[in-house]
Amino acid sequence: MIAFVAGPVAALGPDTAVVEVGGIGIDVRCTPDTLSGLRVGEPARLATSLVVREDSLTLYGFVDDDARRTFELLQTAGGVGPRLAQAMLAVHRPDDLRRAVATGDEKALTAVPGIGKKGAQKLLLELRDRLGAPVGTAPRPTAVASREDSWQEQLHAALTGLGWSAREADRGVREVEPEAAARIAEGARPELPVLLRAALRRLGAGRAG
Repeated sequence: MIAFVAGPVAALGPDTAVVEVGGIGIDVRCTPDTLSGLRVGEPARLATSLVVREDSLTLYGFVDDDARRTFELLQTAGGVGPRLAQAMLAVHRPDDLRRAVATGDEKALTAVPGIGKKGAQKLLLELRDRLGAPVGTAPRPTAVASREDSWQEQLHAALTGLGWSAREADRGVREVEPEAAARIAEGARPELPVLLRAALRRLGAGRAG
């Protein structure tokens, strides 16, 4: 098992990062949250999980071991593959997922693209004794400094990477513009993970309606 990769970031895509390790470029599939903390040319350390299929080897990367373990535990539930597990972690932090399962928060799970009401109910039952209890509210670490792309570009790429259409991604960006503007007015940089979760909630609510 490849537990982690560390090295300079050679390239970034909508859902992948290439980390140079010993002269070899390792392609790592990451959530938008993880990608938002990477910058080309800067060092990064990603906890990783290797998914082996008959026709592919895919390495998934995370900002810490907790996210990696949660990713692997989520896949023990029926119908949850690596892509859905990664989508769940794109919308919710590991502790938020543990809290949602512990409290039976169906709405939190249906905020994830690909999970409907029945699927959420099934996951709450199956994961109840697997994820464990919330461990706290400590700030989530980031891999390295933020990328220089505009928050709009990052958010749009993150949404399309999660399966939303370009038109839906445009709407998601517009929905959270007031929140981003408020952060900028305070002299702070808009936080992609926070904006992503807000956009997903609103896009999900629009589909449900």
